[in-house]
Amino acid sequence: MSLLDLILSRRSIRRYENKDIPEEVLQQILETGRQAPSAANRQPIHFVIVTDRDILQNLCDNLINRFVKYAPVAIVGCADIKSLLTGKWAVVDATIAMENMVIAAWTLGIGSCWIGACNEEKVKELLKIPDKWKFVALLTFGYPAEQPKQRKKKPFEKMFSFNSF
Repeated sequence: MSLLDLILSRRSIRRYENKDIPEEVLQQILETGRQAPSAANRQPIHFVIVTDRDILQNLCDNLINRFVKYAPVAIVGCADIKSLLTGKWAVVDATIAMENMVIAAWTLGIGSCWIGACNEEKVKELLKIPDKWKFVALLTFGYPAEQPKQRKKKPFEKMFSFNSF
């Protein structure tokens, strides 16, 4: 399967097999985030890798995201929005790095799900994230225990236009 086919086949996975992600596979995923582009190459980003079951249990305990506790790994993306010169791009930089990780994971047979609906203050307290860092999003990772169907997407012409809006 080509990389383009893999990207187009990716789905958000919310059910995972009870199977750990091998360290070398996780390292490959993390390296794709580390190699992501950032504004002026300032890299005002940091990621907290969570594998501890107790922490996973407490990360996002609302009804929408209760599946987080079953993921073998969660990655919390943070952005230094006060970074000199490029702070206004820090959230974008973190997001690009996180999407690199999502795509890399999928190519390695690992599913993921983006989560933004978390209590930022609670997450920051739980993970001891310093005040200057903004919570961007949380990603869960694991071997898929489901195969979701493609969700309906907006028509092409509602999302894209050429040369003017």
